[in-house]
Amino acid sequence: MHLPKRQLSRQHTSSLRRLALTAAFVALGLPMLAPVSSSAATSEAVPSTAAQPIARPAVWYVTRLAHADRAEDDKVRAHLESLGLTVTMVDQSAPVADARGAQLVVISSVVSARDMVGTAYRDIGVPLLTWESDLFDSLRFTGQRKGVDFGELDKEHYVNVVNAPSPLAGGVAAGKRWVYPRDGEMGWGRPAPAATVVATIPGEPEHAVLFGYEKGATMDYDFIAPARRVALFLGNRSFEHLSPDGQALFDAAVRWALADARQP
Repeated sequence: MHLPKRQLSRQHTSSLRRLALTAAFVALGLPMLAPVSSSAATSEAVPSTAAQPIARPAVWYVTRLAHADRAEDDKVRAHLESLGLTVTMVDQSAPVADARGAQLVVISSVVSARDMVGTAYRDIGVPLLTWESDLFDSLRFTGQRKGVDFGELDKEHYVNVVNAPSPLAGGVAAGKRWVYPRDGEMGWGRPAPAATVVATIPGEPEHAVLFGYEKGATMDYDFIAPARRVALFLGNRSFEHLSPDGQALFDAAVRWALADARQP
């Protein structure tokens, strides 16, 4: 039986769209709904609840809700939602115990590190991503000497990718890469030997700007990571200025951390 060329074209286009959608969901590690046949879709015997919503990984996003820079966090939240994640944005004063049902905890640099010294997020058995360098010591990412074990540059827009094969690199090539179009804030830390270091400040190999710890890895202070931990270089208002390479590093950090949450 020969189908008309117009019908063949529509089928080909539909097949390409299904392949593209499948690839996007696989990249995020999210389940795909089973396809519904055209006859089932039009049958009165099929209940309207036949297609159940896809479970979206839950993100617990910690910031200061009343801070002026919270507007930047709203842009990060919108991006995370575009990746297929459900985001709950909370103030830094919210009970840490409420985050235990999440699959990823994000701590923005908009929080007040002074008010979160000794934070219980250190011990939570949920993957955690932060770009607040002043919390690196409290969270056991690094030692406690500011300016030696962790710190922040006011003016930098390059990073040096030193571990391009790592999933944390997001496919960004090795070498010096610009992540901002012009100089901006960039946090850094000197992690423990067990960390996976992906990028550093150019010319300063001991100052890591993207690094992570596997669950069970020994962090600083001989602290054992309860789940994956990731440190990123962003400042309060850096996200919206990220270059394509910077965006790829951010997305890779999120996906790498979430992969731990999906493991049994």
